[in-house]
Amino acid sequence: MKRALRKVYYFLPVQLLLLHFRKYQLLLVFWLILLLTVTGRFASHFGASSLFLAPEYSGSINFMSMFLLGCAMCVFIMTWHITTFIIHSKRIPYMGATRLAFVVYTFNNSIIPLSFLTFFSFVTVHFQWFNEQYSVKDIVLLQLGFYLGIIIIILVSFVYFFRVSRDFFKTVLSKITNPSRIRGFIPYDSLDYEIDILPAQSYLSVDLKIESVSDLQPYHPRVMNTILRRHHRNVIFAALFSYILLLVSGAFMDIPLLRVPAGASFLLFFSIILGVAGAFKYFLKSWEALGWVMLFLVLSVMVSYKIFDLRSVAYGVNYKQAPTNQPEYNYETLHNIFSKNKYLSDKKIEETRLQLWKNKITNDSAKPPLVIISVSGGGSRSAYWTFHALQYIDSVTNGRLFKSTVLITGASGGMIGAAYWRSIQDANDRGILNDKYSPRYQNNMGKDLLNSIIFSLVSVDLVSPFNDISLAGYSYTRDRGYALEQELIRNTDGMFDQNIGYFKEREATGKIPMLLINGTIINDGRKLLISGQPVSYLTQPEYSISDPLPPIDAVDFSAFYSRQNPYNLRLTSALRMNATFPFILPVVKLPSKPRMNIMDAGLSDNFGTDLSSRYLYVFREWIRNNTSETIFLQIRDTRENDVSSNSDESSLANMITDPVFVIQNKWEALQSYAQDYLKDFSKSSAIGNLHFVTLQYVPKESKKVAALNFHLTQKEKEDLFQSIYNPENKAAIDTLVKYIK
Repeated sequence: MKRALRKVYYFLPVQLLLLHFRKYQLLLVFWLILLLTVTGRFASHFGASSLFLAPEYSGSINFMSMFLLGCAMCVFIMTWHITTFIIHSKRIPYMGATRLAFVVYTFNNSIIPLSFLTFFSFVTVHFQWFNEQYSVKDIVLLQLGFYLGIIIIILVSFVYFFRVSRDFFKTVLSKITNPSRIRGFIPYDSLDYEIDILPAQSYLSVDLKIESVSDLQPYHPRVMNTILRRHHRNVIFAALFSYILLLVSGAFMDIPLLRVPAGASFLLFFSIILGVAGAFKYFLKSWEALGWVMLFLVLSVMVSYKIFDLRSVAYGVNYKQAPTNQPEYNYETLHNIFSKNKYLSDKKIEETRLQLWKNKITNDSAKPPLVIISVSGGGSRSAYWTFHALQYIDSVTNGRLFKSTVLITGASGGMIGAAYWRSIQDANDRGILNDKYSPRYQNNMGKDLLNSIIFSLVSVDLVSPFNDISLAGYSYTRDRGYALEQELIRNTDGMFDQNIGYFKEREATGKIPMLLINGTIINDGRKLLISGQPVSYLTQPEYSISDPLPPIDAVDFSAFYSRQNPYNLRLTSALRMNATFPFILPVVKLPSKPRMNIMDAGLSDNFGTDLSSRYLYVFREWIRNNTSETIFLQIRDTRENDVSSNSDESSLANMITDPVFVIQNKWEALQSYAQDYLKDFSKSSAIGNLHFVTLQYVPKESKKVAALNFHLTQKEKEDLFQSIYNPENKAAIDTLVKYIK
C-alpha cells in the first residue's frame, strides 16, 4: 500500500495539482469563481449561474448556444494550460525531452479542468431538467453541443501545437543530439539550475500510457528551458485570439446571430485576464505586485483625465452643448427653478389633467374611483409579476383598472412591467393592436435581459474602444446600458422604441395614466423625477413652499434640463436609470455642472410609496371633491410581513459583518417598515375613502423564490404566473374589483 501511494504521489498529474495549490494560487481563483458561479454561490442575485447553465443564443437555449459555450470553455482551458506551462515549465525541465512537450503537459495538467467539466455537466443537466424543464432528449442534445465545441477547439489547438513542436525539433534538436555537446553550445551557469524541480517519477504520455521520467533523455536544464520557452509565445496568441474575437463580437452586438452567449464572452474575457496574469508573473517575477500597483495607478490617471469614463449616458439628451448652457447642479439653481410659482403652476396643470380624466370617465355628476399604482423593484422577477398582475386585474375588471388609473410610479423592474402594460393599453386604444390580453405580451416580459448586458460588459465595455453610435439625433458611446435598452426594444416588439415626449399629449388629456419614472441622484441623495408632465409639486414638501430656503428633495428632469431636449429622452433610458442596479448596469451621468449621477430608484424607495403618498397629499382636496373611492394599489415582489430573512449572530463572522452591513442587507426591510407610517399619514390626511390594496408575489415554496436578476427560468416564470391565484391575492383582487365598479 505504501509503495502504491508513493507511485500515486510522484505521478506527474498529482505533482502538478499540488504545485498549483502550493505556488501562484491566484490562478486558481479563476476556477473558484467559475465553480462558485455555476453553483449559485457567487453573484446569485444577478443570475450569473444561468449564463453558464442556460446560455442563450438568438433568444433561446439551443444546440448552438451550448456549442459556443463549449468552444469558449475550451479556449479558457487551453489558456489555463498555456499560462501555467509558461510559469511552471522551469520546474519540469525533463518535459523538454518529450515529443510534443506542450501536448504532454496538457494531458498531465488536466485534473482540475476534467474535474470541473464533470461537475459542470452534472449541475447543467440538473438545472436544465428542474429549472428549465427540458426533456431528456433536449438535454442530451445540449450536452452534445457543449462537448462538440470543446472537441473542435481541442483539435484546432493541438494541430497548432503539433506544428509548433515539429518546427522546433527541426530547428533545435537536430543540432543538439546528445548531452556531451551542451558545454560547447551553452556555457555552464550555476544560476540555471532550478532548485524547485518537481520530483515526478512517472507521467502520462501522448499515447495515454504511464511512462517513467527516468527514461527521458537527460538533457541539460538550460537546453530543456530553451525548448520550453519556445512554447511561451502561444499564450500571447491565445490571449490575442480571445481579444480579437471579443472585439469582433462587440462590433456586431446589434446583430443577434453574431452575438455569442454571455457565458462564452465571460470565459473569453477570463482567458484574456488569465493570460495577462500569467504574463505579469512570468516577466515581472518578484516585481509582480509592484506591476499590478502601477497598472492600477495608470488606470486611475486615465479616469481622472477623462481618457475613459465608466459611466453611461441617457440616450436622446443633448450632451454636446457648451458648458455655459448646462445647468449648475447646486441648491441655488434648484431654488430658482423650483420656486413657489413653479410649484403652484405645475399643480394647476395637473388638476386640469385630472379634470380631463374625470370627464373622460363620466359625463354626469357621478364621482369615479381613482387608482394610483405603485410597483416595487426586483429585476425581471418584478417586471414579469407586475405586468401579469396588471394585465390580469384589468381583464377581470373589463378594462376599468386602466381607465381608473391616473398615476403609475415605482422602482426598477416593476416599472418596466408597468410601463409595458401602459404601452400595450395605449396601443390597443390607438388601434395599433387588437388583443391587449394576449399571452404573447406576458411572454415578452419573461424574455432574457441578462445575456445582452453581460455580453456587452465583456465584449464592449471592458475591451473595445470603438463604440460610438448615432442615436436619437446625437452621437453617443454604447455600453451595456445601451445593450439593455436594445434588448428591451426587441423583447417588446418595438413597443419601447419611443421617447418620453411620445406620450405627453395623451397623458395631458387624461387618456392614459401619467408614468412617473424616478431615479436616485447619488451626488446628494435627491430623487430625479422623469415624466412627460411637469411635476415640480413633487420636488419639495408642501409646508415649505413659502419658506425662504425650502428643503428641495427631488428634481423635475424636464424642468431642470429644459435646454437639453428633455422630452427626446428615450423611454428605455428613463427606465434604465430607474433600474440601474450597481455594477450590473453603469451609473448614468447627465449634462450638468457637476455631472448628475443617477442610479436605481430602489436606493431611496423600492416600493414607490414616497412619491405616491406625496401625490395623494398634494391633490387631497381635488380627490376628496371629485372621486368616490381612492385606491392605492401596490404591486410588490416581496411579502410585506416577510421582506427579509432573519439573521442570528451565531458565528464570529456574523458578529463582525452584521453591524457593518446591516443597512445593505436589510435595506428593503427598513424601507418597507418605514412606509407603513406613510400609509398611516395618508389615511389621516382627510383624502376621503382611501383604500390600500396590495398584491404580492408569494412563491409556491417559501425557500425557492425567483431570483432577483434579469433572467428568469421556466420554473420561476410558472411560479410567478401562478402567484396571482394565491388566496391572499385573490382576496385583494376581489376587494379591488368592488372598489372600482
